[in-house]
Parts: sequence; C-alpha cells; structure tokens
Amino acid sequence: MGAIITLSILALVVLYLGLFKAKALLLPVSILGFLVAIGFLLNDWTADKGPLFSGMVHFDHYAIAFSVLCIVVTLCIFIISKGYFDEGGQVAEYYSLLIFSLTGAVLVNSYHNFSMLFLGIEIMSVALYILVGIRKRDKASNEAALKYFLMGAFSTGFLLFGIALLYGATGSFDLDEIKAYVVNNPHAISPLFYGGILLLIVGLTFKVGAAPFHFWTPDVYDGAPILITSYMSTVVKVASFAGLLRLFSYSLLPLQDFWEPVFLIIAIITLFIGNISAVMQSSFKRMLAYSSISHAGYMLFAIIAVGASSANSIFAYGLAYSLATIVAFTGLILVKKTTGSEHFEAFNGLGKRNPMLAFAMTVAMLSLAGIPLTAGFIGKFMMFSSVMEDYHIVLLILAVINAAIAVYYYLKVVVAMYFRDSEESCVNVQWNYSFVLLLAVGLTILIGVYPDCLLKLI
Repeated sequence: MGAIITLSILALVVLYLGLFKAKALLLPVSILGFLVAIGFLLNDWTADKGPLFSGMVHFDHYAIAFSVLCIVVTLCIFIISKGYFDEGGQVAEYYSLLIFSLTGAVLVNSYHNFSMLFLGIEIMSVALYILVGIRKRDKASNEAALKYFLMGAFSTGFLLFGIALLYGATGSFDLDEIKAYVVNNPHAISPLFYGGILLLIVGLTFKVGAAPFHFWTPDVYDGAPILITSYMSTVVKVASFAGLLRLFSYSLLPLQDFWEPVFLIIAIITLFIGNISAVMQSSFKRMLAYSSISHAGYMLFAIIAVGASSANSIFAYGLAYSLATIVAFTGLILVKKTTGSEHFEAFNGLGKRNPMLAFAMTVAMLSLAGIPLTAGFIGKFMMFSSVMEDYHIVLLILAVINAAIAVYYYLKVVVAMYFRDSEESCVNVQWNYSFVLLLAVGLTILIGVYPDCLLKLI
C-alpha cells in the first residue's frame, strides 16, 4: 500500500513544483519517487499480509511483480522525456498526469474488490484522456482524445453494468465472495451472473485493445504524442491484462467452460486483424499501433489456457513487449527529430547514420517478431507452450501463421535501415536516450539468452 500512497503524493508534489516554476526538479523528484515506490513494493515481497482495508487490495507476489514492471517502464519513459515535453510548455502537467495514471495501473494490478478495479481503471484512463489531447493546436491529437474519451466512456458503461449484474447475483464486490458463490452453487448460478461475465469481457478487452473492441487503438495511438503512445501501449496494456487475468484465473475459473470459447474467438480475430492491418501501413507509428493489437491476441493465450503458469507467461510477455516497444518508440522520436517523418522511409540508411541506434532498433524488431535469442521469443514460447498443454492445436497453428506475417512487417524497418540509402544527416542520441536504449536492449538479449530468471518469478 505504501507504493500507492507514494505515487499519489508524488503526483501532487510534481504538480506544485510546476506551479512554483521549479522545472529543474521535476525529473529528479519523479525518479526519486519511483524508486521509493519500488522500495515499498520490494519490502512487501516477503511480507504478504493478505487483502488489506477490508479486502479492497492485495499486494501478493502477482501484484508486486506487475506493479514493479509498470513503474520501471514508466521510469524509462520519464528518462527519455527530458527535452521532449519541453516543446509543449506544460511539463509538470505531463509528469503529474502520467504519475496519476500509473497510480491507477498499480490499483488495477492489486485490486481484490470490484470497486478498486473500477477506480483503478478510471484513474488510469481519465489522465490519459487529457494526455492524448494535451497538444491543443494539433488536430490529430484533439481527434484522438475525443475518440478515446467517447469510446472509453462507452466501454466503462459495459464494465459497470457487468459489475452490477455480478453484484446482483452474489451480493458482493469481493473476489473471494464471488469465487465462493461460483464454487458453492455450480448448478444454480443466476443468468445475471453469466450476463455480467460477458459484459465484463467487453469492458476489459476494450482496455487491452483486443478485437472487435480495438477501433480506437490505431487513431488514438497515431494522434497522441509519441511518449504518451509508448506509455499506453506498455503500462496500460500490461496492467489491464494483469487485472483481466486476476479475475478470470481466480474468481471465475470454475466457469472456464463458459468464457473460454469467447476469449478463443476474440484472440483469433485479434491476431488476424492486428497483423493483416499492420502489413498495409506505411507509417511506422501506425504499424506499431496495429501490431499492439496483435500482441493483445497473443497475451490472451494465457487466459484461454489458464493455469499455474499463466501469470508468469503474461509477465514475461509483457516485459519483453514493453522493452522492445520502448526501444521502438525511442528510435521513432530520434528519427522524427531529424527527418520530421514517422514513415518507414524516415529510417532509410540509419545503419550508416547511427549504427548504435540501428542495432537497438533491429533487436527491438526481432524481439517483437519473436526471433530466438531475444526476450520476445521467450514470451511467445511461454504463450505457445501454455496453449499446447491445453490442446488448442487450431489456435496454435493460426498463431504461428500470424507470427510469420509479423516477421514481414517488422523486418521492413530493418531493410530500410541497412539496405536503403538516405541523404538525411546523422541522428544524434542524447545521454538519456542512450541509457534507456542500452538498458532495454541489454535486458532483451539477456532474457533471450538466460530466460530462467523469469520462468518462476511469480
């Protein structure tokens, strides 16, 4: 609980630092606050006290691992934000809103009561509605914010209606009470309960960007500032999947025969829509938006074949995907500063213009494609293994086909960097970008070569 309190206070402190024009302190204070929050979480690793505050939140190993991941990814985004947010002149507002959103993500990771799930999702989302459209003179940003807000509010209605139906059937918001209801009444479950599950699936799959509730993703990711897009495609997606898995692997597991076919259909649709759409993109940023949809399809495997290894599978995949995505968006920021373009052509000749950045981008693309010796391969291997153990052979075959499609559009970037010439000038990489690139690429390769550190973490 110390992490949530720390992040909440940190967001307010950062806001007041902006009010008093202490711009130079924003980044150091934010980084210090993140490290303190991580310290609280690591301290709780060996002191699991069970659900806290009348069962509202539970900081078990599961919640702590995903919360640390979310904070570390946000920390990396803050480090590369130095100089990026200055362009808009609203640096404190950017930082504060991102920290508030991160606080919501930690709540989603640790909820043990539906009221906390709803609060966490709304705190995480409302801040992003503002951040997506914070560039008031950018029409694309304004359009993206409006779409995200309207569709987000619509999906929240489904989520609330689903929670209300489950409450009507069980008389409780607590996950333990809901699980007890399912276990003790296997043949007398109210139709309201089944309806509530379906509505919850709609509301939660919207948050992770899974088809057919993905329509907001390409336009919002494309219109938002690049750093906000990187945050949404990593922290928000990982936290949403952590919340989704906690619900269906704990409280609703006895009803797996009911909801598993629904997730199976959603996963297949998501994979094909994400990958086929990504192939047709000429914008690198928009390609990453569609590819994030396909990655949501892979992460759904851990829920379809839910079991003891599902938490580790989603954590490993989320970590690998986050590391590679941070590198990809960092490279995009640097290339766009030089060329002013977000298209694949902007990367032409990058292998000669900046070999270090080109190498980092290559590792990121290979990891996203699931090529061996990268963390992305380990994540995909764990997802595919869970599906094989549950005998979803058709899903596995379709996933392999989609993985082959993904290799094509990820390698388009590599081809542009090393096999096409460009007259653009060299791409300069500041120390903060170099630090994040080195950290993310190093971890991607390290996990790909020595994956044992992830296999039994949670």
